[in-house]
Amino acid sequence: MHKERIFSNNYTYPFVLKALSDLKELKLGQSVHTHIVKSGYYDNDIYVQNSLLNLYASCGEIEVCHQLFDEMPQRDVVSWTVLIMGYSYCGRYGDALVVFEKMRNAGVAPNRVTMVNALSACANFGSLDIGVWIHDYIRRSGWEMDVILGTSLIDMYGKCGRIEHGFWVFQEMKFKNVYTWNVVIRGLALAKSGEEAVRSFFIMEHENVKPDEVTLVAVLCACAYSGMVEKGREIFSWLTNGKYGFPPGAKHYACMVDLLARSGHLEDALRMIEEMQVEPTKSVWGALLGGCRLHGNQELSEFAAWKLVGLEPRNSAYYIVLANLYGEMGRWNDAEKIRALMKERGLLKDLGSSSVELEDQKDLLELLR
Repeated sequence: MHKERIFSNNYTYPFVLKALSDLKELKLGQSVHTHIVKSGYYDNDIYVQNSLLNLYASCGEIEVCHQLFDEMPQRDVVSWTVLIMGYSYCGRYGDALVVFEKMRNAGVAPNRVTMVNALSACANFGSLDIGVWIHDYIRRSGWEMDVILGTSLIDMYGKCGRIEHGFWVFQEMKFKNVYTWNVVIRGLALAKSGEEAVRSFFIMEHENVKPDEVTLVAVLCACAYSGMVEKGREIFSWLTNGKYGFPPGAKHYACMVDLLARSGHLEDALRMIEEMQVEPTKSVWGALLGGCRLHGNQELSEFAAWKLVGLEPRNSAYYIVLANLYGEMGRWNDAEKIRALMKERGLLKDLGSSSVELEDQKDLLELLR
């Protein structure tokens, strides 16, 4: 375009910046930013400014994004929404909600995209109050509960421990897709309502909505949390037999190892790990370790803990678990060797005063996020 001596204008730049945002091309985007400033479109075109905000937000440069936002002489709902999205994208959900509150105080009316991003921040930050306010605003505004908005609300209620409110939203929705069903099943899993989660899974299939990888993680986690061993085995067997069109991944195995280990089927859990078609992850070994500790199998606990050390040699928690385990077994020389190993690796921690909680449940919760 430039070779033909056709110069960019305020209509060109937003399209170029959108493409660069999608590709996460920060360096090229910065170069285009320089062209925009030189051409004089930066100070007087809000569409160009919003496109720049989106570039930096999409590339994780949230501080630059916020600085540009502060420099804007005028801001519209898109400006505020991009900043909220940027903070959520970086995992700074509390900051995203602070921006949302400032937007409300500035009298800028949110749109659907704003609400979806704000609900995502609420879900991940556990901010039920703001999530309820958003739901009330949607009702007062008479907005239709479409798939994206409804699914976001269900997800928020599920992660904030109010899955029954999510069900009310689910019933209001005229159309549902696999993502909607996934957040319902996941919410029931988090609420440890395993039977309801499995029932919803079968209803989903009955309504010809094809489960995906996330669905199977959610329903298997639900079985694990509720101790539904045989049902979990059955569903996993369907997965391995190709019923759903994809093979089990590490997350599915982690759910099954957790299910078997929690219920005391430790040898079955270890056999499943040995037969895995993918490399075991820390969630897999953490699930086995948690079950072994729960049922007092010290030998297998030691084995699983060393596997975790091998995967994350800089994580002091696993060394502490080993040292405590050796103390319980009366193997004080081995406990002292763990102390020395930590010191050698620069992992300074007072083993005598530390209380370490096993992270297997936390790891399984992460599978549902």
